[in-house]
Amino acid sequence: MIDYNKLRVRIRLDNLRHNFRLFTEIHDNVIPVIKSDAYGHGLVEVARALEKDGAETFAVGFVHEAAKLRESGCEKRIMALLGPISDEDVQSLWDHRIITPISHFAQLKRVLAASEKNGPLDIGLKFDTGMRRLGFLPEEVDEVAALLKGSPVTPVMATSHLARADEPGREKDVALQARRFQAALDGLARAGFEVEANLANSAGGLVHENCRLDSMRLGISLYGCDPLEGAGEERLPGKLLPAMEVTAPVMQVHPLKKGESISYGWTFTAERDSVVAIIGVGYADNYSRALSNKGEMVLHGRRVPIRGRVCMQMTAVDVTELMGEGKEVLPGDEAWLLGGPGERPVTPEDLAEWGGTITYEAFCLLGQNRREYV
Repeated sequence: MIDYNKLRVRIRLDNLRHNFRLFTEIHDNVIPVIKSDAYGHGLVEVARALEKDGAETFAVGFVHEAAKLRESGCEKRIMALLGPISDEDVQSLWDHRIITPISHFAQLKRVLAASEKNGPLDIGLKFDTGMRRLGFLPEEVDEVAALLKGSPVTPVMATSHLARADEPGREKDVALQARRFQAALDGLARAGFEVEANLANSAGGLVHENCRLDSMRLGISLYGCDPLEGAGEERLPGKLLPAMEVTAPVMQVHPLKKGESISYGWTFTAERDSVVAIIGVGYADNYSRALSNKGEMVLHGRRVPIRGRVCMQMTAVDVTELMGEGKEVLPGDEAWLLGGPGERPVTPEDLAEWGGTITYEAFCLLGQNRREYV
């Protein structure tokens, strides 16, 4: 019996491990970023896989993600990049042995107050060197150090984030942020604090050697995407392996006569007698409606274009050329939304370009479906 409602998200953990190992050749202290459920690839599953290759620290987003990872049995160092928000989060730093970059004075004072009851705690400090999101300003470092001096709370890491490391020709901007970060590090050193300096993300680690420092974070490249793709600056061409692939079933195949329109709004009208296949996926599965009349899938090793609007649970593709080659398309066949056989699999970059977004979002959305690990 055909399972018409079986969108399949497959995660290739061996490919993730391969990508991680590539970066351990660049730096001996690589921190996998597995926030937001490992960009849709699975928080716990990805951490367990990377532990096999020596990952000693994992970076997540919110404190509750760090607590979940600890409760799964992970004994490695866990960073919660976004810091504590609630009193529960603050307490969790002790209960789950979480290192989190503290980013503003009110937050720091809450942690210091909690230390009176809970005792010693290692923390990170986040410095805003130009991203203008979270973090102390570098010029505030002396005031931060004064609050920490003599307290049971000890900074063991300092971190910041690069805004333009993935853009060619922005060396001056990256250098400016690096200098501002160094000013913060110098201030901590003056106060007697020795910290692990952490600045580079995937792009920063690939391109800006001066930003690698004591450790580097590995985000999008862990999942198989080159942050410099299309910019002419690729440093690992053909070496990164995609970790996520997505398929959905063909539900029905039927003719579309010349002059007939298809799907909501009749935004596509056939200019010739055609054949369309209806695929069991739509925006309810986080397959973006922005792909309407733009995106492509792979069927039997060949790219086929989307015709008309992506619906809630269905999307039409044109299989005329495929059928003309004698490759019969039948209900139950697998259509590849991401990845696929043949010379032109659908890449994350393709999905991002067609949908007017970035690969990060494509992963995070599709990864919210049920996953299987292969």
